[in-house]
Amino acid sequence: MIDFEEEIKKFHPSLEIGEVEEAIYNHDLTDLTDLLVEIEKSRKADKNRQE
Repeated sequence: MIDFEEEIKKFHPSLEIGEVEEAIYNHDLTDLTDLLVEIEKSRKADKNRQE
């Protein structure tokens, strides 16, 4: 059977919309676009060094 007291201890309420938005924006993640920009910068720098 389910131990409701134990389940209540584990419960964490979900974030409100504003809190979720803040949590997402404050979490600095590298996405694919960031990676592609860094790769392109690296390629240009390598090309300039070869010239």
